[in-house]
Amino acid sequence: MKRITLGVLLLSLLFTLLSACGKERQGTLTVYAGLYEDHAIKAIETFQKQTGIKVNYVRMSSGEILARIRAERNAPKASIWYGGPADTFIQAKTEGLMEPYNSKQAESIPPEYRDPDGYWTGIYIGSIAFVSNKTWLQEVGLQAPHSWSDLLKPEYRGMISMADPRSSGTAYTTMATLVQLFGEDEAFDYLRRLHRQSIVYTTSGSVPGRTVGMGDSGTAVMFAHDALKYYKEGFQDLIISFPNEGTGYEIGAVGVIKGGPNQKEAREFVDWALSKQAQDLGKQVGNYQQLTNPDAVPPEEAIPLEKLNAIPYDLEWAGRNRERLIQKWTTRVLGLGDE
Repeated sequence: MKRITLGVLLLSLLFTLLSACGKERQGTLTVYAGLYEDHAIKAIETFQKQTGIKVNYVRMSSGEILARIRAERNAPKASIWYGGPADTFIQAKTEGLMEPYNSKQAESIPPEYRDPDGYWTGIYIGSIAFVSNKTWLQEVGLQAPHSWSDLLKPEYRGMISMADPRSSGTAYTTMATLVQLFGEDEAFDYLRRLHRQSIVYTTSGSVPGRTVGMGDSGTAVMFAHDALKYYKEGFQDLIISFPNEGTGYEIGAVGVIKGGPNQKEAREFVDWALSKQAQDLGKQVGNYQQLTNPDAVPPEEAIPLEKLNAIPYDLEWAGRNRERLIQKWTTRVLGLGDE
């Protein structure tokens, strides 16, 4: 009898351990993050501590995240897309790659910052800016640029840095801004002329700020909040300016990837990401975006859209035309492939 009882106890213990392991696996989320690394780490550590849900994450640019989700569409590895411009989310939505989720928390987010069907919800806002090196400007006798046409001056040749729209959400927001501001033909004529200035293209939208801060480039086209981060980190030569004709902006978003594992935990992550507490975390690690939750407190350094000549950026149009415009840029600006 003792042997039987011991056997039953051992089986019971084994079943308990297996059940616990099963629960741990069930609670493990994979997140594709378009946020800065420090912001993503802070957010995920806090979420794990508060919920007990284990999270793995991969940091990529928005275009890279979209490409990864496309490649995995038949067997998704991740459940959450966290950060990066919403127009890329919209393209993913049109391709059937996102799962709708109408979070209760989303009801507090203004309608202009979320998808009406719940495919994505905004968590922050950031504007396109010119970011220049003050010392370089003084050396060549220029003022900080205040017009898109300023970047076509001879002094800027070989000294402009911006990201590649094929991989970067920042760069695509810039291109979509120009098309909405000037019309498609004029915008692409401008982009061709800008390309002839020997642009230094990067994969990530934030990297140009570092090259300008180090003096390797004179001016970058990038998000203002990324430049503020570099300035606070010690690149004191950075000057931020905005185009008089108008500038565009991103709505950084979060959404659930269609068919990804752990959908219950994924929805819990979205609920958390939209909360005041979650949105307040960015400034703790030196990130300076405006926030979408009205109860969240943005950093003092953040630049509100209301203070800029921001265009009425058509996010839905930008998302639905993203693939076409990037292909057009690749062929007409870079001269690669067929349109």
